[in-house]
Amino acid sequence: MTMSPVLTLALRYGAIFAGAVAIVAGTIGFLVAGMPGLVGGLLGAALAAVLLGITAVSFLVAARVARGDSTHPAFFGIVIGVWLLKLIVFIVVEVLLRSQHWFDPLVFFWSILAVVIGSLVLDGVAMYRARVPYVDVALPGDTPQNRAS
Repeated sequence: MTMSPVLTLALRYGAIFAGAVAIVAGTIGFLVAGMPGLVGGLLGAALAAVLLGITAVSFLVAARVARGDSTHPAFFGIVIGVWLLKLIVFIVVEVLLRSQHWFDPLVFFWSILAVVIGSLVLDGVAMYRARVPYVDVALPGDTPQNRAS
C-alpha cells in the first residue's frame, strides 16, 4: 500500500484549512487585540501549518527511502528524527516569542489549536476519500503486465 495519495490529499486539505484559519484568526485577533492579535493569529496558523506539513513530507520521504516498506528501520528513523526536530523547533520558537510585545500569545495559542484540530479531522477525511486499495488480489484475466504491483 502506498501512502502517497493520502498524504498529498492531506497536505492539500491542510494547506487550504491553514490559510482559512490564518485569515479568520488574524481578523479575530485584530478585532480583539489590535495589531499584536493579527500577528499572533497569522504566526500561529503559519507555524502550525509548516510543522504539520513537515510531518506529511517526512512520511513521503521516508516511504521513498524505505522503498514503500513501512516496517524498515530507515522509515522509523526518518519519521522519528523529523518529529524530534519539529519538537525542538517548536520549543525554540516558543522561547523566542515568549517575551515579545508585538504579538498576542493567546491568539497565537488558539490559532495553533484550531489548525491542529482541523488538520486531524481533515487527515481523517483525506484517508477516507483517498480510495487506496489495501489488498492486491489477482482477478481473472489479469496478467503480470497490467497488475498494480
